[in-house]
Amino acid sequence: MKKIALHWKIIIGMVLGIIFGFIMNTVDGGKGFVADWVAPFGTIFINLLKLIAVPLILASLIKGISDLKDISKIKSMGLRTIGIYVATTLVAIIIGLSIVNIVKPGNGMPQDTIEKIKLKYENDAGVTDKLMKASAQKEAGPLQALVDIFPSNIFKSFAEASMLQVIFFAIFVGICLLLIGEKKAKPLIDFFDSLNEVVMKMVDLIMLFAPYAVFALLANVIIAFDDVEILIKLLYYAFCVIGGLILMIGFYLILVSVYTKKSPMWFLQQISPAQLLAFSTSSSAATLPVTMERVEEHLGVDKEVSGFVLPVGATVNMDGTSLYQGIAAVFIMQVIWPEGLTFTNQLVIVLTALLASIGSAAVPSAGMVMLVIVLESIGFPAELLPIGLALIFAVDRPLDMCRTVVNVTGDATVSMIVAKSLGKLHDPKPKEWDDHYEEVK
Repeated sequence: MKKIALHWKIIIGMVLGIIFGFIMNTVDGGKGFVADWVAPFGTIFINLLKLIAVPLILASLIKGISDLKDISKIKSMGLRTIGIYVATTLVAIIIGLSIVNIVKPGNGMPQDTIEKIKLKYENDAGVTDKLMKASAQKEAGPLQALVDIFPSNIFKSFAEASMLQVIFFAIFVGICLLLIGEKKAKPLIDFFDSLNEVVMKMVDLIMLFAPYAVFALLANVIIAFDDVEILIKLLYYAFCVIGGLILMIGFYLILVSVYTKKSPMWFLQQISPAQLLAFSTSSSAATLPVTMERVEEHLGVDKEVSGFVLPVGATVNMDGTSLYQGIAAVFIMQVIWPEGLTFTNQLVIVLTALLASIGSAAVPSAGMVMLVIVLESIGFPAELLPIGLALIFAVDRPLDMCRTVVNVTGDATVSMIVAKSLGKLHDPKPKEWDDHYEEVK
């Protein structure tokens, strides 16, 4: 019997999880049962992925840089990576603003719907939390983002999974290994090479649990929807975001086809497990170990490239989030602040969304925090901010799931482009969790 591919297993788990969630929504005590007895398995899975994210970044990045043998190559790879990430983010923002200005999803929204959404979500704990986080981020100094890259205690950075600090430390160690000479560096390089192999094997084992985990995650998402009427009213806006995200994925496929000469359908098939996990977890950081495994073993990107490009991308490349911010900001203005819809303000949105995407954390719903900063940059009335967030809060989680898929797909696309430009793209060599099982059983 032919073995079922991993992405099909995950899709089956997602579909069953959605169906199960809807059924539990109609059963007395169903929500409590899902929350108590199903959702924890999804949490365990995400915790396992987060557990290996830091050691994977550390091992793969240090090993990758030490393998370059030339410090100048680090500069070349870094400039290409950041340059392509900035370019794709600009494309994403322009796509988002174009769609929302053409479709105008906020025009004509009934006043009674606005009032209902305002009453339900304006004082919601989630909305209040996003406003507080945005306020704290805004109050930080202009160079605080730069300061935050440099850790004072690397073990604290490991414990808090501060990705940019871990990346800086790994690059620093990798460069120093090049500078002390190959003979003295070899023992430590061998250690990180072995650690990288161990962590990648952990990814293979954790992924055996993925279909069951996404069942739990999707069931838990479905039971959280408690006002279908509001969701339906916001479908017009939601479809604009989803349409923009689909166009962005189409843009990635064109890049893959034209520059790397690979089949777009082959690319989607190889990266699909990471995309499906991104959709289920809403977190680029949690999906990072799987993204790295798929890019290295199934897309054929050398470790020295994926180990640098993907961790950086999970932290600074948020194309889906940037596209969403452009659409969400204009949609909110169309509904409650139409006088702010000037060409100048939309140019400011482009610039601010670009900068905000770099500082956006790779965690669920971070985009809403950055959206507040984008709105404040154009002089959006402070008293209307809670109403603005309330307008889109009901559909934020499903849209967050969708835009995380785009973020992960963008990271994989850029890693292939950078690898191709450096001659580091080769034929894939997939590994299975049981490759050496016969030797030890």
